[in-house]
Amino acid sequence: MKLTNKFNTLILTLGIFSGNLAAQPIVPPQSPSKTEIIDRFAELALECVHKEYPNIIKHMMNSDEDVKTPKQLYPAFYGCFDWHSSVHGHWLLTRIASQYPNSTHHQDIMASLARSFTEENLAGELAYFNRADTGTSFERPYGLAWFLQLTMELRGWDNPQAKHWLDILTPLENKIIANLTDWLPKLSFPIRVGEHSQTAFAFGLMWDWSLNANNQEFNNLLKTNITRLYASDVNCPLAYEPSGQDFLSPCIAEADLMRRVLSSAQYAKWLSAFLPSIPTDGKAKWLEVATVVDKTDGKLAHLDGLNLSRAWMLEGIASALNSKDPRKVAILNAAQAHKKSGLNSVIHDMHYMGSHWLGSFATYLKTQRGLQ
Repeated sequence: MKLTNKFNTLILTLGIFSGNLAAQPIVPPQSPSKTEIIDRFAELALECVHKEYPNIIKHMMNSDEDVKTPKQLYPAFYGCFDWHSSVHGHWLLTRIASQYPNSTHHQDIMASLARSFTEENLAGELAYFNRADTGTSFERPYGLAWFLQLTMELRGWDNPQAKHWLDILTPLENKIIANLTDWLPKLSFPIRVGEHSQTAFAFGLMWDWSLNANNQEFNNLLKTNITRLYASDVNCPLAYEPSGQDFLSPCIAEADLMRRVLSSAQYAKWLSAFLPSIPTDGKAKWLEVATVVDKTDGKLAHLDGLNLSRAWMLEGIASALNSKDPRKVAILNAAQAHKKSGLNSVIHDMHYMGSHWLGSFATYLKTQRGLQ
């Protein structure tokens, strides 16, 4: 019998058959400890942040001279299949190093971050952002939002090395904020998809960064535009979700965003109009957990990420509601169902189409980054 990895091992008792050919019972598998789970997340990122291939790049080419390898284009964030996954893979490592300094992989994480966060590498990243043909749309908004989460993590980490790395990343952070500041007022409509270009999810990460960085000007800009784009929304068509390759829920992500912007009383009222279908009977079935049938297909594997992101967003929504709100139990039960399925997909064996990015989503959920 082929056994799966240590997190999913089923130990079979090969007893002697009795006269009625009854086999001995199977010994139940042990659940992994929190330390084992965190180590698993770290391993996923360590395996890919400096793995250049396979790779998908988004790159404008005007001549043969523009044909370059991922590492030549993005000297810090060339691994993990694409730029944004590399960025949040580095965030994952930073998050674990800052929150779990006794992790088995702490020294490997520090060495990996030091390898990426050099002045030369970040100068190369900034040079790419300053290319005339790159414009302000590169990795907007998803990758840019995750980069801000990365610097947010460094900013909140009381560690001399983290402060040094933050200084190195700050010029690119400034460039990204300048690009977003230029873009936000021009955005006529929100982007309501379940993939990278969705604005609600990215705005939530950006909002949290603005508070952490004490950037009141950018926070005010976000609040103005979030209110303009979302405050009057009602009756979100949750029944149409998910699409077949979503890793973000347009409806749930918007609800998680607005709890950051509105007061508790305003939010409870807004949520009633926005998602009137949330039940008050405590049942979780109002939001079905998604299932991936082919983990080798990168787009279909997105649904594992959907379960993870829904879980943390539902927890965020519940955190903004009064303890006596009759919807809260159903929201938390749905969060738990999605969390169980999502974490299970990361703890067990995965194809690289999922392993290069799902660890970041699992870490964001498990460490409750969005609730802080």
